[in-house]
Amino acid sequence: MTLRRSPGLGRLAAVRFVGLAGDGLFQAALGGAILFNPEREAEPLAIAAGFVVLLLPYSVIGPFAGALLDRWDRRSVLLWANVLRGCLIVVVAMLLFGGAGETLLLLSALVVIGVSRFVLAGVSASVPHVVQQSWLVPSNSVLATVGSGFSAAGAGVAVVVIGVVGEGDFGSGVAVSLGAVASVIGAWIVSGFGHRVLGPAAGDGTGVVAGRGAAAVVVSGLRTGVSAVWRAPGVTTAMIGIGVHRMVFGVNTLVMVLVLRGPDVGGALSGGLAGLTVAVGATAAGMLCAALSTPWLIPVLGRSRTVVVALVFATVVQVVVVASLWQPLLLVGAFLLGFAGQTVKLTGDAAVQIEIDDDRRGRVFALQDTVFNVAFCAALGVAAGLTGPVGHSVGLVLGAAAVYGLGLVAIAFNSRRVLG
Repeated sequence: MTLRRSPGLGRLAAVRFVGLAGDGLFQAALGGAILFNPEREAEPLAIAAGFVVLLLPYSVIGPFAGALLDRWDRRSVLLWANVLRGCLIVVVAMLLFGGAGETLLLLSALVVIGVSRFVLAGVSASVPHVVQQSWLVPSNSVLATVGSGFSAAGAGVAVVVIGVVGEGDFGSGVAVSLGAVASVIGAWIVSGFGHRVLGPAAGDGTGVVAGRGAAAVVVSGLRTGVSAVWRAPGVTTAMIGIGVHRMVFGVNTLVMVLVLRGPDVGGALSGGLAGLTVAVGATAAGMLCAALSTPWLIPVLGRSRTVVVALVFATVVQVVVVASLWQPLLLVGAFLLGFAGQTVKLTGDAAVQIEIDDDRRGRVFALQDTVFNVAFCAALGVAAGLTGPVGHSVGLVLGAAAVYGLGLVAIAFNSRRVLG
């Protein structure tokens, strides 16, 4: 019924799905090349550095990307971003075939990830133009549900390709190169939209970047996004929830990678990339359940209470389940935290789409991606400096649970704010 009333939603959803499939394939193949490649060895700090190189630089260009999404025709932005991403993926594949060093490889890959985040932010900012407001929450849930499945499927393809072709740079390069196909398909789908159909609603944005300068646009976009979030307490609450969950997720990601690289892997999890794929699948299953339950939770609890309940639940899971560091329970924890984290993320998406005006929505979604990446990388870096090469640190896991507690305190203070 929603697709019949909003035909553009199906096309926009297809752009998101193929993009996520390509991202899942690219990131899994890159993980195989760096984290679990017998030709390359990585210690905890090196693993953290890899994630930082891949994710943190986008936090610098995120506000700039948001400014463009709010000034330029989003249809054109999504079209050319997909084309650029496809070309860059081919470059990364060539670097792997040539046995390039990790620095050059990661610097190239970070650009691919940055463009991918740009595409996802553009799709999120465009959704209100193709669906009625009353359908935003269930539409976001469906997009997240099916999208996580496409991302997991893409990662699965990478695992299969590397398993068939062989581990090492060549096998990872073959898997990476397949991600370019998704970008080509995404560009073709976007081309079916008319100009300005995806927004922004007003202004053509011509001369904005050249006239004011890139640095001014970055500062202005960041300031506008922060101001918009601060003036919408519900969005602020969601942003806090997203940030603290990503911190904990960063810690847990490092712990999981180190456990899978350890000599005692077995039983519930296979070692290496295959084991990580199983853990990612468990997380995706939790996200699926969240997508089904969140549209019911938000009307019952309200957006802010939904975030609070999800964080309380995640804290209990971190203390009771993840802190055991027992492989079967780590999978259970991945599922449950996937559920909690996606609940917070979907609530945040709905808050931004409902409470933020269209002319600032792109910058807020870009800011959300910035929080997403900075929180993850900061926590990962701190965790890498505190843990050993095996990753069995109960204190580290419990410290991550305390981060959830600090987030709940910050939300309590935020709920008492009175806007002038």
